[in-house]
Amino acid sequence: MAPLTPSLAVDIGGLKMKTPVMTASGTFGYGGEFRDLVDLARLGAIVVKGLSLRPSPGNPPPRIVETPCGMLNAIGLENIGIEAFCRTRLKFLAKFDTPVVVNLYGQDVAEYAALAEIVDDQADIAALEVNISCPNVKAGGMAFGVDPRAAADVTGAVRRRTGKPLIVKLSPNVSDITEIARAAADAGADAVSLINTITGMAVNVDTRRPCLANITGGLSGPAIRPVAVRMVWQVARAVSIPVVGLGGIMSWRDALEFIIAGATAVQVGTANFINPRATMEIIDGLSAYLQRHDLQDIAQLVGSLVVDP
Repeated sequence: MAPLTPSLAVDIGGLKMKTPVMTASGTFGYGGEFRDLVDLARLGAIVVKGLSLRPSPGNPPPRIVETPCGMLNAIGLENIGIEAFCRTRLKFLAKFDTPVVVNLYGQDVAEYAALAEIVDDQADIAALEVNISCPNVKAGGMAFGVDPRAAADVTGAVRRRTGKPLIVKLSPNVSDITEIARAAADAGADAVSLINTITGMAVNVDTRRPCLANITGGLSGPAIRPVAVRMVWQVARAVSIPVVGLGGIMSWRDALEFIIAGATAVQVGTANFINPRATMEIIDGLSAYLQRHDLQDIAQLVGSLVVDP
């Protein structure tokens, strides 16, 4: 009798996925860009790049610079806008048996609420991921994600306008990320994803100018993975909702670090730029690991970290 194939299926607050491997917003375009490189039907979910109410041109170039073990980006959330996405790109993604998750951002609570209402009417969108690392224009530019009350206000406004699974993406640029996670959970989030990029800067010493036109940008890639794993471990112990881990995942071993630390699912981001098939390799690697260790379900590894007394 052939051995049973281990199950990679997970449930993120009502978002049912066949594998725990998702794409990270901003690194996979709108999904279609990878159609010839990746089997989109094998992914747990496709998280598209951040969408706003209106199209945005983003920041002026240069917007990306390579750093040791990672990259800095200051794209500025360039996107085609939620309505154009629903009219065009969503139709292509709906052909696959893979949940589509839209990443949303606004400049104030009203914009987040309006985005949620639009998304709630779209049957082909499975879930929302709310980016609270964005500046709150009504609070002097302070990011929603650095203040528990602001995070709760956004989460609550979105929750009241949609019945779809709601994931809140947390910023690491805070003193206590568990405080923000609890605020989001209490306000109605079905799950949290972490971490978003860490604010960084690079300088061209020859010109004595910033490498990015925006001066600062978001650091991602393997350089931030230890920070991300630590924060996932902390948040998984602080909230009862599922945690999605991301930050520098390049291989199945990296993904397992997050899962063992407490993540139910993971998102692959920067790796997509240097190895477009990274998600496929990670899915294969997780399945092989379960088989080698005679495990029948990926859930057996979630939060299985052994800490000596």
